[in-house]
Amino acid sequence: MADLIHARSTTAPPGARHRGTPHRARVDAGPLLTGLLIAAGAAVVLALWWADTPTVTGLAGWLTGGGRITGLLAGYACAVLLALMARMPLLDHTIGTDRLARWHAYGGRCTISLVLAHTLLILCGYALTGRTGIVTETATVVLHYPDMLKAIAGFLLLLLTAAVSARAARRRVSYETWHYLHFATYAAVFLAFGHQLADGADFVGNGSAQAAWYTLYGGVAALVGWYRFLVPLRSAHRHRLRVAEIRPEAPNVVSVYLTGDRLDELRARPGQFFRWRFLAPGLWWTAGPYSLSAPADPRFLRITVKAVGRHSAAVAGLAPGTRVWAEGPYGGLTATRARTGKSLLLAGGVGITPLRALFETLPGDTALIYWAHRPQDLALRGELDAIAAHRGARVHYSVSAPPGYAIPLTAPGLLRQVPDLAEREVYLCGPPGMTDAARSALRAAGVPRRRVHHESFAF
Repeated sequence: MADLIHARSTTAPPGARHRGTPHRARVDAGPLLTGLLIAAGAAVVLALWWADTPTVTGLAGWLTGGGRITGLLAGYACAVLLALMARMPLLDHTIGTDRLARWHAYGGRCTISLVLAHTLLILCGYALTGRTGIVTETATVVLHYPDMLKAIAGFLLLLLTAAVSARAARRRVSYETWHYLHFATYAAVFLAFGHQLADGADFVGNGSAQAAWYTLYGGVAALVGWYRFLVPLRSAHRHRLRVAEIRPEAPNVVSVYLTGDRLDELRARPGQFFRWRFLAPGLWWTAGPYSLSAPADPRFLRITVKAVGRHSAAVAGLAPGTRVWAEGPYGGLTATRARTGKSLLLAGGVGITPLRALFETLPGDTALIYWAHRPQDLALRGELDAIAAHRGARVHYSVSAPPGYAIPLTAPGLLRQVPDLAEREVYLCGPPGMTDAARSALRAAGVPRRRVHHESFAF
């Protein structure tokens, strides 16, 4: 029990404090510029309808016009969604994987809404124009318009993807199932593309508009093919990663040491992650996202994995010599986000993995608070204590059991440990419940939203 009594804080003598160069304040322009570019593209798409529509009269005209607008925006949104998740390093490193995923999720809901609105408005507008019933008009459109059956199939695939992505459904499916069902999005977009050009009033007979649409979709397809398929294959061949050692760190937590060729060329930064595909029975078909738990070394990489599902549990049984494909590095939870010379790292459970690498390398005054259920669940604790002693940083441990050693995840609780909290950059990583509570506590403690940097474990 004496060991637990000292688990609350480890602080080295002030004279040993790490000397780092504070980062100058800067504006995070990546998200703003990307958002403006997307908005500009949407404006161009709307201009296509405007230029091709001299007048709109009557209810039927307004319904049909609304259907054309929502159809154009839905087609544009599909291309944007695929581009956002093409894993382009420029977007991933400046915006961050977590933020891109949130944009993708929000954009997906908007796209489904646009597709539904397009379908209903067009059918109602056509039915009023032709003075037919909605059922008759629907049958005519589906059976007699070119490429419409393929578009219907794509529409159903989009609805399936949306249903699987709904919050209630995500709790019931594994990451692997969710990941592979999302490949249906590619098929849906492919099936619907011909319908857009063959039936869209703004494209029929308009060679320039068709060329622009082909360029948009062709460019996105090239980005997806390059970054999601060809780059990982090239990386696997060049670096020839393989498992060197599996080392237990805590109950159900292991570190995987990997060796390979030219590892310095990966340019992985502390706080980033890779998508790892272990070429072993039962694992080769899934690429699991795991953060580096130590700064990248020219001789080896290390990840630390907790058994929370079939894939992560099987990692502990990997044999040395197993070949590995690594796609990345990804993520924006790095030192480049820092605007000040003071940092606070908040880790929950296995969320310590990227923060452990940052704890060793972030310049300036750095503190770490690590929450776990029991003292034995504090993975990598020996390394954290050694880093704190070496660089004069502070590390605080919080455990739920036994009682009396928990640091409340509230504004007063955080301020007791770090009185100058409002002056610090905050790096946050952990399970969703913990990160939600931390965000609320940080806001209450006066930490600006722009200084909270987060990497999510939720998919």
